[in-house]
Amino acid sequence: MDRSFSISRQAALIFSGIVVLVVGVGIFLNSFWGRPNTVYVEAQAALASSTKSSVLAGGCFWCVEADFEKLPGVVDVISGYAGGKTENPTYTNYAAGGHREVVEVTYDPARVSFGELIEYLLKHSDPTDSEGSFYDRGKEYAPAVYYENEEEREIAQRVFDRIEDLKVYEKPLAVELLPRVPFYPAEEYHQNYAQKNHLKYSYYRNASGRDAFIKKHWGEDTMPSLSTRAMGDYADFNKPSDEELRERLTPMQYSVTQEDGTEQAFNNEYWDNKGEGIYVDIVSGEPLFSSLDKFDSGTGWPSFTKPIESGNIVLREDNSFFQKRTEVRSRYADSHLGHVFKDAPPELGGLRYCMNSAALRFVPKEKLIEEGYGMYAKLFEH
Repeated sequence: MDRSFSISRQAALIFSGIVVLVVGVGIFLNSFWGRPNTVYVEAQAALASSTKSSVLAGGCFWCVEADFEKLPGVVDVISGYAGGKTENPTYTNYAAGGHREVVEVTYDPARVSFGELIEYLLKHSDPTDSEGSFYDRGKEYAPAVYYENEEEREIAQRVFDRIEDLKVYEKPLAVELLPRVPFYPAEEYHQNYAQKNHLKYSYYRNASGRDAFIKKHWGEDTMPSLSTRAMGDYADFNKPSDEELRERLTPMQYSVTQEDGTEQAFNNEYWDNKGEGIYVDIVSGEPLFSSLDKFDSGTGWPSFTKPIESGNIVLREDNSFFQKRTEVRSRYADSHLGHVFKDAPPELGGLRYCMNSAALRFVPKEKLIEEGYGMYAKLFEH
């Protein structure tokens, strides 16, 4: 037999084997990547279903958006346009079409009420100016509240009356109370403008006189006072440097939160903790879970049916190790917390937030007020 032919045949067989292997791997990967992550979809839907939204106007939507992002219980804020007659308005024509600059506030009603949203709006704008807002003139900057039903209209009116009774302002309120209308998101460059253009925004806001006006009339009392909620200004949280985190955190806390590690089951601080209180991010302190939603899953890790603040939770699809999982991270510290699975008992909702104790700090109910989490104390009033 010709040796060259034998070698060529052998090479061809090897090449054919490689092709078959590559095709097989391709089919497997296509099957893997093509399957939807149903837990991720369901968990996202669960977070969304627990929220409501409101459309509010208080002048420049950059400022209103930035302020509402700091209110505990608010999940998302989008700048946009509403109230006019034209469809799909843009920044160049919204005023001509009769629209105002507004924000759509998505919030968790278990954490912040519609009435508190209205009070917060009145405390962070000039609600006495019907012709504009600070040095932005025109009806497109005038304050307004858009109610969805009669109950919301009555709630808003009660808040208006309460503010009037306080006689904080020299002039009467001029906030229009209107039925809710279609909301049109503004262009992408307007969204999160305060973060994306910090210097320009800071100059604009300072020059407008908004903060001076707020301080003159409310001082430090800018939070809603209809409940015991207090400001947890996590939107302004600055994550420490890696060096600082290594000094502050234990090796396990650092591994879990910063390197997506996992602690040992049944050998962690909170897996069997039965105390009443809340669990906060070990890095930022942002509230994450409540003992009221904790259950014994038998897995050896602290497990919860839902977060206490859906706005502080970020879900990400995790396809590592050829598994389709849903990672849970904290919004402001960006700490890896754990994963969410669909294996909780149906009567508990089906979803199990499986967390690492090393990513959490437990605040017992007796210390909630002392440590600045007084807004959650009423949850444990039996």
